[in-house]
Amino acid sequence: MSQSKREQVVSHLRYIRQELREMHQGVMEDGLLPEAGEVRGVMAQMEALLELLEGKAGRKKESDS
Repeated sequence: MSQSKREQVVSHLRYIRQELREMHQGVMEDGLLPEAGEVRGVMAQMEALLELLEGKAGRKKESDS
């Protein structure tokens, strides 16, 4: 994986981790579930990360054939 893609993955993971920590803290401290928009936002970040990773894997599979 190239250095720039690695940095993008690390950035996405840090963002997702922070968002999930905030959601968890809200549940544990206040007993409140996160808003649907917050969950959708984190899911969108996870999908973007997956697409980034699959793009690399997809090219590798094509070259192996």
